[in-house]
Amino acid sequence: FPKTPCFPPEQRMVLLACGPFTPSDSVAFEPLSDLLEVVTRDRPDVCVLFGPFLDAKHEQVESCQLLSSFSDVFRLCLRTIIEGTRSTGSQLVLVPSLRDVSHDFIYPQPPFPFPDLPKEDRARVLLVPEPCTLDID
Repeated sequence: FPKTPCFPPEQRMVLLACGPFTPSDSVAFEPLSDLLEVVTRDRPDVCVLFGPFLDAKHEQVESCQLLSSFSDVFRLCLRTIIEGTRSTGSQLVLVPSLRDVSHDFIYPQPPFPFPDLPKEDRARVLLVPEPCTLDID
C-alpha cells in the first residue's frame, strides 16, 4: 500500500443511524424527529444515515394507504433531514437500502437521485451508493 502522510489525529464526532425512521403504525417520522433533535443538540461532524427511509415492508406502504406517492413522501423525508440538520453544520451522508420503496431494487445500489437539492446544501450533503467506502478526514 502506498504510504500516506501521518497527520496528528483530531477528534471527530460521527453519528450513525439506521432506518426505518417511522413507527410501525404510521409514516409520521416521529423517530426521525427525535434523531434530528439529537443531531441539533450534539452537533456531530458527520452524520451517516442508512435507509430505509420509507420502508417497503411498512404496513401502510404494503397496503397502499399513503395519501401521497412514494417519491413525494420520500422527498419530504429527505427535505426534513436536510433542513433539520442545516443549522448544525454537520456533513450529512445518506446511504440507500434495498428496502427503500422509492429507490432501485438492485445491488449494488446507485445513490439517491435528488436533483432539487438546494445549492446551499450541496457541499455538506453526500448521496452515496450502497455499498460504498467513506473516508472521514
